[in-house]
Amino acid sequence: MTRTLITGGFGFIGRYLALMLAEAGHEVTLFDIAADDAFLKMGKGRIAAVRGSLANWAEVMDAVAKVRPEHIIHSGAVLPPASEASPQAAFEVNINGSYYVLEAARLFGVTRVVYASSVASYGPDAPRDVVPNDFAQHPTGMYGVSKVCTERLGEYYHRRFGLDFRAVRFPPIFGLGRAASSGWTAFTSVAVEESALGRPYAMRVSPETATGVLYIRDAAQSLADLAAAEGAALTTRCYSLHGFVVTARELADAIVRHVPNAKISFEPDQQITEFVKSIPQKLDDSLARADWGWRPRYGLDEAVADFVATVRGA
Repeated sequence: MTRTLITGGFGFIGRYLALMLAEAGHEVTLFDIAADDAFLKMGKGRIAAVRGSLANWAEVMDAVAKVRPEHIIHSGAVLPPASEASPQAAFEVNINGSYYVLEAARLFGVTRVVYASSVASYGPDAPRDVVPNDFAQHPTGMYGVSKVCTERLGEYYHRRFGLDFRAVRFPPIFGLGRAASSGWTAFTSVAVEESALGRPYAMRVSPETATGVLYIRDAAQSLADLAAAEGAALTTRCYSLHGFVVTARELADAIVRHVPNAKISFEPDQQITEFVKSIPQKLDDSLARADWGWRPRYGLDEAVADFVATVRGA
């Protein structure tokens, strides 16, 4: 059993991870500017919360001093499009906040920090088909810039202070809880949720548009697995992950298989379609597979079936 502090704990990934760790018997504390007492009750006494902002160094330090976690899972961030609307706010939370987390971990003897990075850390020069784990990162948006900066900060803290920093780079994640406002790749999540609720949905991409995705339960599991991995087996600090590649048509067909009355149409927006097509389809996750046994547990049909059941409360 470990004491784990999750930044952005009431967010998309944080909620799934918190319940997963609590069910496994760990003590979990969520650090977030938000609060949700109803969610905390789902943890059956194993999930607590500390209110605070990553942009406030005193609140970060106070949370770590109070909880004295063995592990910090750092998933809090300002996401696009908000990070582009206010790059200053994103800098304060995503970059300064990451520095505060790492410094608090050093000062209070935290055993391990595991960071949620992203495919957004790569730029337009990254290959479209498969991106090697060590490919150069040249992001064009503030969100991606902040991810690269935190990866390098974490590596520095590992070299300079011996802090056990570990990171995963996620492809676009889909699952219940991903809001439509959280970027143009959110259509994969919204399509399933709307269909499960009996509402029609029009995808804003062309049917043949393909994207790599990772189901939310696999994303949460990867953070737990990397946190528990033997340090001697790790050959790098940052690991890329991959789930599966799906076209919009394939996703629609899978939804219909599990929601036969689903009404899905296509109303392509050229800008959105081109953006989705510009994202690398696959991050090479062979290093994660070799070093700590990473394996996605959900393919397309398994993910859609679980997603639909979750929406309907099954």
